[in-house]
Formats: sequence, structure tokens, C-alpha cells
Amino acid sequence: MDEIIRIGVDTSKLVFQLHGVNAAEEPVLRKKLRRQEMIAFFEKCPPTVIGIEACAASHHWARLLGLFGHEVRLIAPQLAKPYVKRGKNDAADAEALCEAMSRPTMRFVPVKSAEQQADLMLVGMRERLVATQTQLCNVIRAYAAEFGITAAKGIHKISPLLERLAADDTLPALARELFAAHGDEFAQVGKRLKEVDAKLMAWHRNNECSRRLAKIPGVGPIGAALLVMKAPRAELFASGRQFAAWMGLTPKNHSTAGKVRLGVITRAGDEQVRKTLVVGATALLRHVREGKSRHASPWLVELLKRKPPKLAAVAFANKIARIAWKMMITGEVYQGSAARPALASAA
Repeated sequence: MDEIIRIGVDTSKLVFQLHGVNAAEEPVLRKKLRRQEMIAFFEKCPPTVIGIEACAASHHWARLLGLFGHEVRLIAPQLAKPYVKRGKNDAADAEALCEAMSRPTMRFVPVKSAEQQADLMLVGMRERLVATQTQLCNVIRAYAAEFGITAAKGIHKISPLLERLAADDTLPALARELFAAHGDEFAQVGKRLKEVDAKLMAWHRNNECSRRLAKIPGVGPIGAALLVMKAPRAELFASGRQFAAWMGLTPKNHSTAGKVRLGVITRAGDEQVRKTLVVGATALLRHVREGKSRHASPWLVELLKRKPPKLAAVAFANKIARIAWKMMITGEVYQGSAARPALASAA
């Protein structure tokens, strides 16, 4: 009866807390290990089921422990939190993970391979470079405005602005020197961003699913690559709505006593892919409002008449996510208006 059937592991940088139960659901293992002791312990431990919170380095530990014959299940933090008893600490967290993964309806995060982690590094690096580039633009504009020099909006207007600042003899020598330093940093970030974009486009062209998803209006190569990288196993989602809910694009539900009350979107999912879809939907809706788009479906036109543009953009991003899930599951190709009847169930 002392054979361990499940172990919950609360991970951290240095100390790992273990909680194991036997077939009678009785605790038989409460142990604290240092990082260097983890491998030796699980290498000798008989194969069992291990639950880990899906957080930093969890995919690494899942791959590593899987090599020893263990079945590793990653649990989203918000799904394990309700099982934490009063008095939160490492031992309580490990016990909560052990309890949560025993539930028959529990959903688990698929373990990513090392190659998939590298792909996510690529999109993460691009997002960081874009943020740095935007920050530099704002800094250069703000400093230039202090000297009464302004420029039109847009990243492509920064280089002419820097040239004007370098040629302005009325500026102090120190100011011109610092503007030149900002310009060098801006050029370096732009060069690195182009290199990352080239690698991301090469990945997109080599992935068949990403090429199909890019044909959806409002998605594009960046959005398609993000969808495939963030959700490589779309079949784990039961429906298109669940896929959209994973991104945080569905409204909060406050229904009770038969009365349906829907609030704002949950924003509980992946922020990067949600933001990309909403930005793509916003850009497409701008063309629809100006009468320049060929993708103005009757549903979209009526939605714009009844709702504000930002709300319509989020609703359209929700629909894009559901269509993308359907295409990822079935392998279909987006065919514009001809595909709407076939994809109606997804939307």
C-alpha cells in the first residue's frame, strides 16, 4: 500500500517540494529536495505520474523526468490554485498539484519539445525587439521636442529626424552626441529586428499549417506562425470556442438562475497571440469602414453598425480564432466567401 501512484512537485529555483500518495490516497511522501538531488531521486524512483505547475522551466523538467519513464502532467496555475488548502506554502502547493491532477475532468498543458521551445524564443525575441524599437522612437521624439524639433508619426520618420538633429548647429554639442548614440542604437535594433523577421518568415514558409492560416483575413504570416507555435496540438481543444477562450477572447460569464450575464473578455489566455489577432482584426475593420476591403461579410457589416469599432475588432478576432482552430483540425484551406458555409459551425 506504500507504492506511490502520484507525486506533486512544487518547483522553484533551488528547492523542490514533493508530495506523493499511494493507491488509498494516503500521503506517503513529503520531501524537500535541492536542485542537484532531483535527478538522482527520480532516476531511482519507480515510474509514476508526476504533476508540475506549468511555469518557468516546467517543460524542461517534464522532458527530463520523462526520460526516466515517468508520466509528467503539467497543470495551469489557475487550475491548481483552488486545491490549495488554508496556509499557502511549498508543501501545500505540492499537495494541491497532487490532488488536482487526480481529477478526471482536469485539463493539462502539453509538454513542448526543445525545438518548440526554440521556436517560441524566436517570437519572444521579436516581441522584445519591437518593444525596444518603439521605446527608442518615443525617447528620441521626446528629447527632440524639448529642443522644439518635431516629426510626423511613424518609425520611418525617425531616421530623417536624426539627420535633422545632427545637422542642427543650434543644439548643444552634448545633445547632438547623445542623439547620435540613440541613432546608433536605433539602427542596431532595426537591423536585428530584420534578421529575426527573416528567420520567422523562413519558418512560416516551411510550415504547411502556418501557410494555410495566413490566408485568413486579419491573420497574416506573423499571426499564423504564432497560432501554430503557441498551439501545436489544436486537437486538445474540444471546440473553437474553447480555443478562443484559451486566448482570453471570450466574455466573462456571470450567469445565475437561468439569467445569462456576459461581461468583458476574460484576457485569461496568451496575451501575445490575443494581441496579434486583435491588431489584425482592427486593421481589417479599418479597410471595411473605408469600403476598401473585399472581406466585408454581412455579419461584419451589421456588427459595425451596432457596436463600437474596438468591440467589433475583439469579436472579429474571436471569430478568426475559431476559424483557425477549424482549419488546424481539419486541414482545410480558407477560400473566402465560398468557405463560409463549411466553416459556419466553427464560428
